[in-house]
Amino acid sequence: MDCTKLFNDVREASRKLVFVSEEETNNILRDVADAIEAHTAEILAANAKDLARMDISNPIYDRLQLTEKRIADIANDMRNVASLASPIGLTLESKTLPNGLKLKKPTVPIGVIGMIYEARPNVTYDVFSLCLKSGNACILKGGSDAYDSNVVGVNIIKEVLRKRNVDENSIALMPAGHTETEQLLKATDYVDLIIPRGSKRLIDFVRQNSLVPVIETGAGICHTYFDEFGNLEWGKRIIFNAKTRRVSVCNALDCVIINKKRLADLPKLIADCATKNVIVYADEQAYNALNGNYPANLLQHADNESFGTEFMDYKMAIKTVADINEALQHITKYSSKHSECIVTDNQENANLFQTAVDAAVVYVNAPTAFTDGAQFGLGAEIGISTQKLHARGPMALRELTSYKWLVNGEGQTRE
Repeated sequence: MDCTKLFNDVREASRKLVFVSEEETNNILRDVADAIEAHTAEILAANAKDLARMDISNPIYDRLQLTEKRIADIANDMRNVASLASPIGLTLESKTLPNGLKLKKPTVPIGVIGMIYEARPNVTYDVFSLCLKSGNACILKGGSDAYDSNVVGVNIIKEVLRKRNVDENSIALMPAGHTETEQLLKATDYVDLIIPRGSKRLIDFVRQNSLVPVIETGAGICHTYFDEFGNLEWGKRIIFNAKTRRVSVCNALDCVIINKKRLADLPKLIADCATKNVIVYADEQAYNALNGNYPANLLQHADNESFGTEFMDYKMAIKTVADINEALQHITKYSSKHSECIVTDNQENANLFQTAVDAAVVYVNAPTAFTDGAQFGLGAEIGISTQKLHARGPMALRELTSYKWLVNGEGQTRE
């Protein structure tokens, strides 16, 4: 399919969004939230078609699945976005030059945002709500796994936009083919920014092939370092929560790093993980500490593939280190720069960790599970940026804006 008309229609719609008032934007979001709940049965029926095409043992199955509660949560998240202050028109800087020129730097929409994502139909609603609230139009390129769910969601949104007399092309869903993805990545005349959200392979593909500017989000290889001075009870709770709360999300724990002086505590440290049948890939020292103290059917020797892997499953690696510096070296080598954690009662080590680790979010004595826009008080999020330009960490409303300079004069000319 040639997507040129689709791109152009969204571009034109984006130019009209700057004239939609904040009050009207909020009304649209509330109406869409009501419509989502009213169409729960239809959404679940479409989602059931998608689920039928996926093996239930696939770790991504949980991401794909919608339930009545998850649909209600989606609607409530949209109402929450409606309640937030607008990120548009905020004055970032204002000054008068010696020549009398008055300068002002307000926040403005980015324009058209292309979102490429995999089997997460909730992203359809999150992206729309955040883009509309920040004055942006959006082009969605969801994966084939969630296509039926996405079609229903976009149709519900478009119906509300039509009733509110707002251009329905403010949101568009592309077909699920690869050729359409390639067109989006090269749509420099129509799209201002592309955000990939999904596996490392997807993100790498987009970064390597896009002519449109890209913000990388999603891939999370997250570590927790249990320091020589770590609190055992805190460590147990932090590791269990980070690993098992939801294994398919990007902030889930993938690797425990343990100081060799605390190996005797390792069986207690991860004991709760056995209740969730977490498979452990342990290096030699950690394996010896766990052998006979962790279920044999869940304990395996680590290999070269165990580290630097985003498992998205009930699996984690364990690496033994001599000290915090070796832990930092391991993280530097394998981190995806998403979220990293240290468990320690030593303030010097805590400060060193937070200073030295190059990641979007760096924790002391708290699980990486908290890396989330809503948890940070930002409302819904469009993703977790793991890069450094423009946005880093949870991307919410403010991160979906740019700025421009407004200059007012009284006939001044430049020498």
